[in-house]
Amino acid sequence: MEENNNDRDEIYSNRVRAGKRTYFFDVKATRSNDYYLTITESKRRYKEDGFVYEKHKIFLYKEDFHKFVEALNNTVDHVKTELLPDVDFAQFEREEDQSEIDSELKWD
Repeated sequence: MEENNNDRDEIYSNRVRAGKRTYFFDVKATRSNDYYLTITESKRRYKEDGFVYEKHKIFLYKEDFHKFVEALNNTVDHVKTELLPDVDFAQFEREEDQSEIDSELKWD
């Protein structure tokens, strides 16, 4: 029986830490050398016997990349311009940059 080697199939990975959640964007290859994207949300939850990670995954295929990105951008733009026009979204970028700097300094 052939073993499934996920490390071999993974081509590229990008991690985004966002508070209690972490998002993983992974490019993987099929056996026929085609590529697809998996988007995984991982959230750490406490249970009586310790921590568990709750994960949700989306598989995105190349024929849907453009439609997906366009819909995501349109939706985010709608929230920013129509629903929350007075929010300075740049403040969240600054907070994220600062937390990355702080965590890097703690480990040096």
